[in-house]
Parts: sequence; C-alpha cells; structure tokens
Amino acid sequence: MYPIELVKPMAKDLTDFGFESLETVDQVVETLENEEGTTLMVVNSVCGCAAANARPAAKMAAQYSKKPSKMVTVFAGVDKEATAKAREYLLPYPPSSPAIALFKEGRLVHMIERHHIEGRSAQDIAQNLVSAFDVHC
Repeated sequence: MYPIELVKPMAKDLTDFGFESLETVDQVVETLENEEGTTLMVVNSVCGCAAANARPAAKMAAQYSKKPSKMVTVFAGVDKEATAKAREYLLPYPPSSPAIALFKEGRLVHMIERHHIEGRSAQDIAQNLVSAFDVHC
C-alpha cells in the first residue's frame, strides 16, 4: 500500500472536482448495482499517466454539457478491496490502472484501458469520453 501522504493529493485531484471516492466493497456494489443513469468511474493510480493524462481527461470531459449523472473513483494500490470489486464490473477487461469506465444502468458501456491512456494527450482521451457521453448519457 502507498503512504497516505503520497496519494492524498492524487485522490483529492478528483474528489475536489466532484468525483465520489469509493473506498469499500459495499460502496462499489451500492453504486454500480443500484445506480440509475450513467456512472463514470476512474480507476486512479500513482503512475505518471494518471497524473498527466487520465485525471485531467476525466475532469475535462466532466465539464461537457452532456455528462454522467454520477462520477466515482477507486484508487488502485490504496483501496485494494474496493478496487478489486470494481474490477469485477470491468470484466472482460483485465485489471488496468489507470482506467476510465462508463456504466449505464449498472452495465459497462465504454472502457478506456491504460494502454489507451499512455502516450495520448488528455484532450484526446477527454474527446473519447465526450463521444461516449453523447451516445450513453
């Protein structure tokens, strides 16, 4: 597990922007099984591509006029049980950190894996999300 003083600002980057932090298995289940509408989930990470690309992209996309009804995040390497549970909902995709997923009525409808994040700009990733919002939100 990473030291809390290291990850707190990384988690705060999303929670200060309106993302709800899911820290327990129960919170993940409650959110993804009982949620109406659309939910954007960011699997946060300490890696550089999370800081430079994934988190900024999620925040940019969240400013779009057509957006998910709920935005949540789990932190890989920090909230291990919650992240493991979230990854069950991300199947058939393998574990990926960072990752960004869009759910509609609790069903996974769009997934951006780490290999889609690395080497792409935050603007490109945000545009990918906005396109998914146009279809599903």
